[in-house]
Amino acid sequence: MSSALQGKRILLVDDDGDILTSLQAAFEPTGAVIESASNGNKAVELAEANEPDLVVLDMMLPGRSGFLVLEKIKAKKPRGSKPFVIMITGNQGGRHKMFAETLGVNEYFNKPVKLDKLISTAERLLAPPPAG
Repeated sequence: MSSALQGKRILLVDDDGDILTSLQAAFEPTGAVIESASNGNKAVELAEANEPDLVVLDMMLPGRSGFLVLEKIKAKKPRGSKPFVIMITGNQGGRHKMFAETLGVNEYFNKPVKLDKLISTAERLLAPPPAG
């Protein structure tokens, strides 16, 4: 297993317990430090307290939508800085993807997400920049 995620802080956010469990199971072998939240307000609270390297964020959440979470955790941060955000959603609309991109999302996937694709995307986002 790649060590690109070893020791990285990853916040998983989804209001569906089964999805959250499968996300945790997928990320656990990577050696990442994992936290999870099942609503938008808790996600913001954890993100502000612990400054994760990566947030895997559901769009539709109770308390505060994924868009509002994204807006809050990316506010006043330069583009391309952490936390990197991978948004996952059951919504197939293109407008939402464009809106998420204006808020600074790094990747956007429709559910169901292939977990190996999610892990490889996380590794790519968090890989150290090539020495040069």
